[in-house]
Amino acid sequence: MSRVLYIQASPRGKRSKSLAVTDAFIKAYAKSNPDDPIAALNLFEANIPSFDGLAVQAKYTILHGMEHSAEELQAWRSVEKVIETFKSADKYVMAVPMWNFGIPYRLKQYIDLLVQPGYTFSFDPQQGYTGLVTAKPLFVGYARGGEYPPGTDAEAFDLQKRYIELIFGFMGFSQIESVVVEPTLQGGPEVAQRKLAAAVERAEQAWAAFSCRFQKAAVTSASTLIPTGGTPKAGRSGGIR
Repeated sequence: MSRVLYIQASPRGKRSKSLAVTDAFIKAYAKSNPDDPIAALNLFEANIPSFDGLAVQAKYTILHGMEHSAEELQAWRSVEKVIETFKSADKYVMAVPMWNFGIPYRLKQYIDLLVQPGYTFSFDPQQGYTGLVTAKPLFVGYARGGEYPPGTDAEAFDLQKRYIELIFGFMGFSQIESVVVEPTLQGGPEVAQRKLAAAVERAEQAWAAFSCRFQKAAVTSASTLIPTGGTPKAGRSGGIR
């Protein structure tokens, strides 16, 4: 039995093209894996903690090997809870629309909570960065209003798919599969509907590899959280300023 975390980064519900793709994937997967629990996380409905000044200070308190204040401890426990929930899954499905060439702000907030040294990545002066969330598959359904094909000038504007693959790869994900539906606006409604239908069909077929190749994914390398107040393995902050 594998636990699936279904991350929904669109607030548009049934009108969302990215959700239409991942819903089709989830439906096909669940039909063939009825015993696998699937937990949906709608980032626009979930109460995600802010990674604000107090949480950032709590992070640096750990990095400097100091003791948390009561306020810092409370803030950091909220961050740890998000990370722990994320890492407890065995497989991941994510719906990601393109906003201003990038990703929705709520997904960026979620990622900023997840990417923490000693929790989802480590740093060693000799080896550099190492992702700690390994041997877990990720399927992503992307939707874009325009088209950004690889090898074209438009590809430079794709700060959506390239960022997701970079940041999740940084955390240790090496098996990332995706289906892109584009354009959803640029070509008009008929083109959008045709492209969506094709993307849904590809998503319905993609579940097989996702299911079979990772039935017994190893999760041991991503199972331990460092106690609050301890010293993380990482030696850098992952870009916090």
